[in-house]
Amino acid sequence: MSDYLDWNNAVIAEFRANDGRLGGPFEGAPVLLLHTTGAKSGADRVSPVMYLDHEGHLYVFASKAGADSHPDWYRNLTANPVVSVELGTETFEATASSLEDSERDRIYALQVERVPGFGEYQEKTTRVIPVVELIRS
Repeated sequence: MSDYLDWNNAVIAEFRANDGRLGGPFEGAPVLLLHTTGAKSGADRVSPVMYLDHEGHLYVFASKAGADSHPDWYRNLTANPVVSVELGTETFEATASSLEDSERDRIYALQVERVPGFGEYQEKTTRVIPVVELIRS
């Protein structure tokens, strides 16, 4: 777990030091920092996640690279949907809302078109990967 936390903290530091831009495997990728409240701990948690900005709507994907369990950040926002978002140099409050059925499928398909790895993530797992809209407060 420590290696993951070290990696996560390094990505967060790079994001903040470069006005929301990342290099390495994330170079050019749309990444934001999602602040959630820990479902059990109540502590502030920060997770770098890829997003889709489509027609004025902002979406994130609880893919966890195709793992069979949801990422912690998703469990946190289902317990407390009020989140904070760092997008580039901007920070704002939002409410997280999971998409259902055909709307989820439509938005996930758009993400797969833009980032084909998300198709591979869905193929690796039996769970339906949640799509969450971040609605500015």
